Amino acid sequence: MTEDNSIAARLAQILRRIDEAAVGAGRTPGSVALLPVSKTFGEAAIREAVAAGARRFGENKAQEIRSKYEPLADCGIDWVMIGHLQTNKAKDVARMASEIQSLDRMELAIALDKRLQQEGRAIDALVQVKTSTEPSKYGLPPEQLPDFLRRLARETPTLRVRGLMTLAINAPDQDAVRACFRSLRQLRDRMLDEAIDGIELARLSMGMSGDFETAIQEGSTEVRIGTAIFGGRIYGDDHYWPEKKSGA
Repeated sequence: MTEDNSIAARLAQILRRIDEAAVGAGRTPGSVALLPVSKTFGEAAIREAVAAGARRFGENKAQEIRSKYEPLADCGIDWVMIGHLQTNKAKDVARMASEIQSLDRMELAIALDKRLQQEGRAIDALVQVKTSTEPSKYGLPPEQLPDFLRRLARETPTLRVRGLMTLAINAPDQDAVRACFRSLRQLRDRMLDEAIDGIELARLSMGMSGDFETAIQEGSTEVRIGTAIFGGRIYGDDHYWPEKKSGA
């Protein structure tokens, strides 16, 4: 009998592993959400995941949300921006996304709020915090979080802050990976003591295909899984150098 390696089968397997990790951490099954990450994958793969029950999808680039938004409009998808967002792409996220998990600076928050007000919309937001020392990782420095949250509450009414997000260090040292997740949870717990009006911090988005079980042990409420569901990615030149695609 051949093994079922479909997207539906992989999705079901990941959901089982998430629940097993939650139970192992003394939590209830279903208490940790899954966000499938569909970056670089096309319409057919996403439709297969939708047929298996997925409705929210994470994307790293605003232009990918824009390219998939209309062709997949019949699927009722909630698009979630999880990658670094330039302020000049705020209009796409404000118009097409239901959530951003990579809010990391006030300039971006103000740009999004302005565009959202023009669209007559509000979206959920998670603040991305930098918990690793890697220069390639984006995120707000932890010590800046209290003031940042207060400014968001005062100045950006269309951004409903629901929690925090982080990317762990990319390293074989599991203790270092765990420390990233633990530091975010501890930071969130300190922020709860601040009780900032208009700010909710119930959600912790942390953990990906290679480390999500560790993240769940440290309190993650949502894991972002791409490769383990959709398979390995083949990145073409236009992913790294989009100007080639446009002929610039």
